[in-house]
Amino acid sequence: MKSATRGKTAAGEILVHLSRALGLPATGVPRGDSFRAWVQAALAAARRRRASELSIHIVDADEGREFNRHYRERDYATNVLSFPAELPPGVRLPLLGDLILCAPVIAREAAEQGKRLRDHYAHMTVHGVLHLLGHDHIVDAEAERMEALERQALARLGIADPYA
Repeated sequence: MKSATRGKTAAGEILVHLSRALGLPATGVPRGDSFRAWVQAALAAARRRRASELSIHIVDADEGREFNRHYRERDYATNVLSFPAELPPGVRLPLLGDLILCAPVIAREAAEQGKRLRDHYAHMTVHGVLHLLGHDHIVDAEAERMEALERQALARLGIADPYA
């Protein structure tokens, strides 16, 4: 399944390319307009006010594990991987990069944490978009800033604090 969802906001045009791995059931995977809304909330929280384009690929555990092993040298599937666009100097395009969301990991975590599946997808999407924008959580002060932006974006969507 591949689709694109586009919208205009105060932050400019937002284009989200969404794809799902072959054979991955659609059960539990939110619709494209939900992903666009979550991306929009993350961009608003980060105060990005220009056009933005990114791709989101929903994968199974095997593909998620392969991505994590290849790019991070960690031999397990993780919830979200972010790949910021690396544009040549002087090239001005609205490309943010790519997100890989692992459906079985997100479903398992939502169940373990007692969260609605849809809310956890929203959180992982917001989290990934903030990584695409350069935010990180390695240093405590940066982690606090990133988590505050996540809380702000999710609150705009009516989603409870994921860290509470």
